[in-house]
Amino acid sequence: MREFALPEMQAAFDPAAELAARPRRWLVTGSAGFIGSHLVEALLRAGQQVVGLDNFATGFQRNLDEVRAAVGEQAWARHGFIEGDIVDPATCANACEGVDVVLHQAALGSVPRSLADPLRTHAVNATGFLNMLVGARDAGCARFVFAASSSTYGDHPGLPKVEERIGNPLSPYAVTKYLDELYAGVFTRSYGMQTVGLRYFNVFGPRQDPDGAYAAVIPNWASRIARAEACMINGDGETTRDFCYVANVVQANLRAALVPAEGPRHEIFNIAYGEQTTLNQLHGLLVDNLRERIPGLQAPPPAYREFRAGDVRHSLADVGKARRLLGYAPTHSVRQGLREAMGWYVRPPGTAPDA
Repeated sequence: MREFALPEMQAAFDPAAELAARPRRWLVTGSAGFIGSHLVEALLRAGQQVVGLDNFATGFQRNLDEVRAAVGEQAWARHGFIEGDIVDPATCANACEGVDVVLHQAALGSVPRSLADPLRTHAVNATGFLNMLVGARDAGCARFVFAASSSTYGDHPGLPKVEERIGNPLSPYAVTKYLDELYAGVFTRSYGMQTVGLRYFNVFGPRQDPDGAYAAVIPNWASRIARAEACMINGDGETTRDFCYVANVVQANLRAALVPAEGPRHEIFNIAYGEQTTLNQLHGLLVDNLRERIPGLQAPPPAYREFRAGDVRHSLADVGKARRLLGYAPTHSVRQGLREAMGWYVRPPGTAPDA
C-alpha cells in the first residue's frame, strides 16, 4: 500500500482546522473506557457528532459522566450512546450506521487476563474486531482506526521497536492484537477500506482504573503509594517500558483518522513517547509527585516478586514512521504526564479531580 500522505504535507496539516472545516460523525467503541472516553471528550470539544459503544465490561459510567461535566450540555447533546457488546454482529452493524470514521478502542486488555481466560479474550479482541470491520465495511465508513498493541513485538529482541520487525507472540492477548492487524490488512486489500492500526505502548492518564486484578501499573501504584502501602514489582525493577500519556494517544488517533489519503490504505504505527523508563524509576517518579501533594507522605520501598509470565523484558518504540506519515508529535513525556494526571489519581472517590 502507498503511504497515507506525502511527507511534505505533514507540517501544514492541522487536525483542528480539518475538523472545523468538515465536521464528521464518529463512532468510538469502548467509549466508557480510559482511552475511549478521552477520544469522546476531544471530539465533542471539536464540534463533532459522536456515537459511543460500550458494554461496561471494563468501562465505567463515571467516565462518561466526567466527560459530560467537562464539555457541557450543549456539546453533550451531540453525543449518542449504545450499550452493547461487539461480540454481537447486529450491535456492530447498528453502531456503524451513518458513521464517517470508526475509532475502535473496545478490547479486553491485560496479558494476565488473556492467560487466565484465552477464550473470552479471543471472543472480544478477535471475533469482536472482525464484527466491527464487517459493520464498518457494510456501512461505508471512510476510515477505520483501531487500537493495536506493542505486545505484537513479542520476543523480538531489537530496540527500538520498528513496525516491520516483530517476533513470536508471548500471550493470547498478543495473538489477538496481531490477528487484528492481519484482518485489517485483508479488508483493505479485499474490500478497498482505509484501515490504520496504532500500536500503543503502555498508555496512562486520568480515568485509568486503579483497582481490580488487572489494573494498570501507574494508577495502581499511585493509589497504593498515596495510602503508604508497598508496591509490588515483578522481577528486579529494571524492566523497561515506553510509557505514553493519553494526550499523545488522542493526538495520534485524530491524525490517523484525518491525514489525507485516497483509495485503499492500510498502515500500522507505533504510538509512544520514545523513551525508556525502568519500573524502579517509575516508582521513584510517583513517590516524588505524590510527596508534593501529600506532605509528610511515608512511602515504603517496593516489594519484589517473580517475573510475570508473558511479559517482555524491555520496550522502546521508534515513532519515526508516525512522525513522518501522520505528523505525530508527542507533547507529554512520562514526567509531564504524571504531573498532569496526579490530581486524578489521588482524588477521593466521587469527587472531581483537581487541576
